[in-house]
Amino acid sequence: MIVTDFNGTELQEGDSVKVSKDLKVKGSGIILKRGTVIKNIRLTNDPAEIDCKFKKTAIILRTEFVQKM
Repeated sequence: MIVTDFNGTELQEGDSVKVSKDLKVKGSGIILKRGTVIKNIRLTNDPAEIDCKFKKTAIILRTEFVQKM
């Protein structure tokens, strides 16, 4: 399974990504601002989603909103 960011760059386990637009995280009240760096991502069974932690909160991000650093 190949997981890619919005530019088509392949993502690997442990990569760092940057958020491409402001995102509201449902259920937590967190807003990820454009340019926020998320480190140490984990891949899921779905090629359109990645699992990560931000401020000690586990979240799942859509790959269409992230860019590999």
